[in-house]
Amino acid sequence: MSARTSVARMLAGPEEWNRRRLQLLLVVAVLVVIAVVAGIVWSVIELLGAGATPHSPSAESGTAARDSAAARATSIDEARPGPLSTGHTGTIRIPQPSKLGGAQVGTGFPPTAEGALAQLIAIDRRAIESASVVTAQDVIAVWAAPGGPSAESWSGVAAVQTLLEAAGLPANGSTDLAIQLEPAMGLVLDAGTGMATVCVDFIVTARVVGNPPDRVAAADCQHMTWHGDSWAIASGEEAEPTPSLWPGTQASYDAGYRWLEFLP
Repeated sequence: MSARTSVARMLAGPEEWNRRRLQLLLVVAVLVVIAVVAGIVWSVIELLGAGATPHSPSAESGTAARDSAAARATSIDEARPGPLSTGHTGTIRIPQPSKLGGAQVGTGFPPTAEGALAQLIAIDRRAIESASVVTAQDVIAVWAAPGGPSAESWSGVAAVQTLLEAAGLPANGSTDLAIQLEPAMGLVLDAGTGMATVCVDFIVTARVVGNPPDRVAAADCQHMTWHGDSWAIASGEEAEPTPSLWPGTQASYDAGYRWLEFLP
């Protein structure tokens, strides 16, 4: 039995939801767009402390996976609510969408780095908050440039799939589970004419019927390109993610994140 299957079965039993299960699901949700499925599974196993060992083709690759798991465990700790800094950082002014685009994603942002960041926020929120593989696939089909992530390869689709499998829910989701992404901080790594590499640090809230919500930070970075009359995720590999850090901690300031200020 694979680790992915065993984790899903542990989380999808007939017993009622409890806070521990919600926290484990939230760990899956926190990595919504920043890790491949294998990394997500390793993170869940680390927190479970179940001692399960996913099948790997060699001892060397298994060691690498465990090293990756340890690194992710550290980032998950930093993503949870922690002591807030008395320091300060700058702001990035985020424009509002002027219209609704394909797959019900807000758009109409200007051809600026701030517009690229606003478009990424709109893409991520529509795909992940839907808690539906089908919707996430629809979103990336519209909002990736030719040669960019696809319905089969986009990390957002893979993460929603893993989340639903872990919860024992169908691919089109369920009203028993709600995911909310609140964009809190951002970062512009690179910008030029018709291109920008931008990152957003979300507060992810997971709610399961009958249980209190739980929260954690999750970051996403993407290469964005001006495609036609709007921003889209660029062709090629997805950008390397920046750390998922609880907004307002000293670590978030040290990473260069700035607060997002949404224009009226």
